[in-house]
Amino acid sequence: MSKSETWPRTRTVNPVPPAGTTDWVIWAAWADRITFEEIEEVSGLNEAAVIALMRRSLKRSRFKRWRARATTQSIKHRRRFQVRREALRGWASHAALEAED
Repeated sequence: MSKSETWPRTRTVNPVPPAGTTDWVIWAAWADRITFEEIEEVSGLNEAAVIALMRRSLKRSRFKRWRARATTQSIKHRRRFQVRREALRGWASHAALEAED
């Protein structure tokens, strides 16, 4: 680690599990940028099936943590993610216009 870096580098690279497997579904459900719709396209499991799989596969405390994270983040649903992104873009352009005035 050089003096200019504040965080140590991670030297291990964790491979992504093969697509469509149970391990991949769990990995994708934990990933922030993968929506339930994308999980369904790859694995064929809808949101309810993913929740049931996570409930069976994870410890209770881990499931509760994941569920709280998945329900509070609007990016796990493609439509909510798009609406939020459009709102943020509108806010950014509005803030830029106010800065010019």
